[in-house]
Amino acid sequence: MSHEKVETNIGLMVVLIVLVISVGGLIEIVPLFFMKQTTEPVSGLLPYNSLQLAGRDVYVREGCYGCHSQMIRPFRAETERYGHYSLAGEFTYDRPFQWGSKRTGPDLQRVGGRYSDDWHRLHLTNPRLVVPESNMPGYPWLKDNKVDGELIAKKMRALRILNTPYTDEDIANAADSVKGKTEMDALIAYLQVLGTHVSTRR
Repeated sequence: MSHEKVETNIGLMVVLIVLVISVGGLIEIVPLFFMKQTTEPVSGLLPYNSLQLAGRDVYVREGCYGCHSQMIRPFRAETERYGHYSLAGEFTYDRPFQWGSKRTGPDLQRVGGRYSDDWHRLHLTNPRLVVPESNMPGYPWLKDNKVDGELIAKKMRALRILNTPYTDEDIANAADSVKGKTEMDALIAYLQVLGTHVSTRR
């Protein structure tokens, strides 16, 4: 088949482009489904409990991913600043994942356990109380908004359909376990678990 024939026949050119992209995509993507390190959770990883799941929803709703990534690249400059590079198995239960690419604020993948709950509470209320140069907005209303336990139970049921291993007991206890908790409590619980399953690896 001559080059000229392909270039002058737009239909043929489209078919060949789609074919090349499809084959290339399959060659790149299909092997990942057979690699354990990309399909299996890292050791000790558990799905988010009801309070952490509620906090993750707050994180997404407030657009935190717009300024904070959760993806440490395997480069020395990143690993020295943030910790061990991100592993595919850490995101097994994240739907959707929060990798992001914008870093107006620091990467949060290894923030779990780095600061106390009280520090996070101050930081979320008024970031400049703990980081004077911060340009992050405050989220003081989160301490007044209560977590909706019934909604979290419904979300856990939906996630179980997607193979997140929530048990009937987890779902039945979801509403009680977040009773009286605020969205700030939930967001802090979510932040405190981020990256803790591989934080000791270097």
